[in-house]
Amino acid sequence: MSAARARLAAAAGALLLAAGALADTLAIVHARAFTGDGDEPLADATIVVRDGRIVALAAGLAPPGGATLVDARGRLVTAGLMNGATQLAVVEVDAVPDTNDQAVSVGPLGAAFDLSYAVNSNATALPLARADGLTRAAVLPTGSAAAPFAGQGALLHLVADGEILERPRALLAVQVGGMSAGRAGGSRAAQWGLLRNALDEARAYGRGTRPGAPRDQLLNHLDAEALQPVLAGRVPLAIAAARESDIREALRLAADYRLRVVVVGGAEAWRLAPALARQHVPVILDPFADYPATFDELGARLDNAALLERAGVTIAFTLPPIQRSHNAGSALREAAGLAVANGLPWAAALRALTLNPARIWGLDEHYGRLATGQDGDLVIWDGDPLEPASAPVEVRVAGRLVADDSRQRRLRERYAPARQGEPWPPAYR
Repeated sequence: MSAARARLAAAAGALLLAAGALADTLAIVHARAFTGDGDEPLADATIVVRDGRIVALAAGLAPPGGATLVDARGRLVTAGLMNGATQLAVVEVDAVPDTNDQAVSVGPLGAAFDLSYAVNSNATALPLARADGLTRAAVLPTGSAAAPFAGQGALLHLVADGEILERPRALLAVQVGGMSAGRAGGSRAAQWGLLRNALDEARAYGRGTRPGAPRDQLLNHLDAEALQPVLAGRVPLAIAAARESDIREALRLAADYRLRVVVVGGAEAWRLAPALARQHVPVILDPFADYPATFDELGARLDNAALLERAGVTIAFTLPPIQRSHNAGSALREAAGLAVANGLPWAAALRALTLNPARIWGLDEHYGRLATGQDGDLVIWDGDPLEPASAPVEVRVAGRLVADDSRQRRLRERYAPARQGEPWPPAYR
């Protein structure tokens, strides 16, 4: 082949590659983009996504030629939502053992209980969660055979096909308080004592030393190894606690061992808001917690989120246990709206659904905002996402459109089809 023909072939190949790149390029135009960086959406924004990542975002930006165009028609566009603490993909029917993998009660596993092995990418609750705008989730275990440890949790990326497990062993969960104290002999004092002893033994294990004879060790080598990333600060310790005294003890623990601590639940966290802010300890709270379901929650109040945010605490949202695998998206939006109704600013609530959980669990380098370099997890809303009657118009995970083919939708269409000429309202489409 002559040099001229070689150059011509190379140019043709480059054109074909460019055409392929454009075919994979998406441009959402005329959007009200909530970027996460400010309190007001960016009007008339164009968002360009290529190969699953946002490559451009600006007001009035002309879309690249050949890109697939989606006209948002002035609707709000946000990053995909993230539920900060769920049992998605590890629980389907709580009372059916072969669909419930959230906890163990016997055996050698405590801190080493790794929930990621049970994540089911075909769980029936996932399509509904995606259709409700959820594209990310943290999944936390709820109990192990060695109190107070619940085990290691994982981060999920709710792609429509393929593996949803994004990061295994992303956190280590601990449960303290009255309702879980029975596993440690009946007192929360024992829970904290066992936790501190475990950290001490794991630290000695990591240094290659043994404090005392082998039979004096409470930790087995599996649990001691599971605690090493926590002691090194690479993995956060998620402490499920509601009472002020337990949250205060969590702050002491974080200071004494120099740990990254996340409080989950935190019904009485508002009482320690300044201290939580000073130590940069985030709280993943349930905005529905407005009455004392247990004595640990006597101080529960609906403006917990507002008080924490006002003090400078990073907050994200979770739900009551019954909704942590079902309605994990729609109920989460309702919970955020309830927090807004009780004083939390609207923009802060949206950040608590997107950017904040990404920061808490270490995903914010590539997810949580609408910005260049971030993942193309996007939701176009037909109204205010914090209004229960609103719903997504489109959900995209890594730039790819997610079909609303949930089991719930198919059942509705089978048993209650819309009458001819009377389409379903947006919230039910």
